[in-house]
Amino acid sequence: MKALTISDTDSMTMALQDEIRRNEAARYDHRLHGVLLVAQGMTCPQVADYLGDSPHTAVNWVQRFERRGFAGLIDGERTGRPTRLSPEQRDAVEDALRQRPLDFGLSANLWDGPTLSAFLKRQFSIDLKVRQCQRLFRQFGFRLRKPRPQVAQADLRLQAAHKKTPATSRQSRNRSVGPR
Repeated sequence: MKALTISDTDSMTMALQDEIRRNEAARYDHRLHGVLLVAQGMTCPQVADYLGDSPHTAVNWVQRFERRGFAGLIDGERTGRPTRLSPEQRDAVEDALRQRPLDFGLSANLWDGPTLSAFLKRQFSIDLKVRQCQRLFRQFGFRLRKPRPQVAQADLRLQAAHKKTPATSRQSRNRSVGPR
């Protein structure tokens, strides 16, 4: 029988490993294979090298399997870093976002990441970076709205002085704009 090969093995290996990491069921199967190979006599460093993981990861799989059986290989809850805002503070922030930043002594007309960061620092002594503040907007169901620029009343004489090519006297007589 002819041996099968995969074209572009380096990039395909990386793509397959990424897919295993992305899919919860595949991660479980990946751990099962690792523990199976250790049970069949391979060392953890050999298994890790073979599967593309670190030796410490393979050791963790085996230890978790020894302690809790198959349940030890299932992904646990990943809670992430705890929030730095209490529920009361989150409510206060949500209420503040329904008002203008000027009402809180901030020098902005609209809420954005830097403005919310300054508000949290001033009100609660909590230092959150701009990106985390932008996530808070999304969590509260707000979205960033940028104001449309408004053209101010233009001074026609200043505009004419600024132009590269001055208007000839005949053109300016024929094209009067606005009241003089």
